[in-house]
Amino acid sequence: MKKNALADRAACPCDSGLPYGECCGPWHAGFMQGVHAPTPEVLMRSRYSAYGLGLLDYLLATWHPSTSPGELQLPPLKWLGLEVRHALATGDVGVVEFVARYRENGRGGRMHEISRFVREDGRWLYIDGEQQAPD
Repeated sequence: MKKNALADRAACPCDSGLPYGECCGPWHAGFMQGVHAPTPEVLMRSRYSAYGLGLLDYLLATWHPSTSPGELQLPPLKWLGLEVRHALATGDVGVVEFVARYRENGRGGRMHEISRFVREDGRWLYIDGEQQAPD
């Protein structure tokens, strides 16, 4: 069995409950061929998984050009889980509220963010996020 087939059957890092090959994998693999996440929530989940998998090209390609950092270095975090608290899309704008758990230098942490998305030319892009106080 090929390594990709094994990875495709593993649990998706975004905690959707689906295998990677049925969840974020198709968006990661198909983005450059014009296969794009259909909703802000799906894009946010695929971006979370991309952070965990180190897919820098995907992260930059799904970032709106007006707010993209241009290049990206990932901090030495281990992403542990994702909880989507709220997702809404109206027309070509969307928001997703989530809490992501991580470990850094042996210490646990949580990132609570409300992210903004926009759809341009049929594809959703991440604009920015507002960090929320820990709850």
